[in-house]
Amino acid sequence: MAHGHEHHHQVPVSHDRAFAIGIGLNLGYVALEAGFGVFAGSLALLADAGHNLSDVLGLAMAWGAAWLARREPTPRRTYGLRRSSILAALANAMLLLVAIGAIALEAVHRLQAPEAVATGVVFWVAGVGVLVNGGTALMFMRDRADDLNIRGAFLHMAADAGVTVGVMAAALVIGWTGWLWLDPAVSLAIAAVILAGTWGLLRDSVDLALDAVPRGIDPGQVAGYLAAQPGVSEIHDLHIWAMSTTETALTVHLVRPQAALDDGLLARLRRELHERFAIQHATIQVETGDPAAPCPQAPAHAV
Repeated sequence: MAHGHEHHHQVPVSHDRAFAIGIGLNLGYVALEAGFGVFAGSLALLADAGHNLSDVLGLAMAWGAAWLARREPTPRRTYGLRRSSILAALANAMLLLVAIGAIALEAVHRLQAPEAVATGVVFWVAGVGVLVNGGTALMFMRDRADDLNIRGAFLHMAADAGVTVGVMAAALVIGWTGWLWLDPAVSLAIAAVILAGTWGLLRDSVDLALDAVPRGIDPGQVAGYLAAQPGVSEIHDLHIWAMSTTETALTVHLVRPQAALDDGLLARLRRELHERFAIQHATIQVETGDPAAPCPQAPAHAV
């Protein structure tokens, strides 16, 4: 019986500078937006300020998780703290859902009793928000497709930039028409947009937290590739899961009845699993399939 192990861990890209700038800018903007929201009597501004505060907390969690993911493994935590990035992405999604509920509840109350809004103040404060949120989103845009944790940070900022444009538009329309109900209506629209952007983040982070196969990897294709290798008569106990939001692991048993130990094959499999399927950490167990000593993980239902 032979075992092939690939222990080469990819070091996560550092986004420390982007996180520090983003948190600083957004903290300043939260204070500005909340102050002027109270002054102008705008629920849309206050709702957006509340959501921006949740973004600051979300950015801080994502930053902390990104830092923890770079810690080296220890004898007790053999994968290091890479999985903290998955927990941060999940926490970010939950935080967004709480913010959505709070915004929607207050908007419904305000629809029942609309209040006057200082539209000029709302417009210019929201304009600052477009610059702050849009600029922060740009700092995370490049790596959003490769890291769910960074994707969470990007979605927060990009959604904020978009909905703040909506706040500006509402301020203009209220100034022209006097439709006070439009302010809470825009708040509900903000909540809907945030929910739409959050759903995918929530779904993917829950999947990774439950050790589902990461999106973008087809387990059937991986199984077919492994089964087609020289001398392999069967594969079983195939597991593919995320160690972090940027690294994927695999374990599998290959049955090769007539084959001898082949380190070259194992090295090639690890390399090609990385190149073809972006699987960075592969552990491969090779068996002869002796019926006198069957593998207890061979049945499909076994884990």
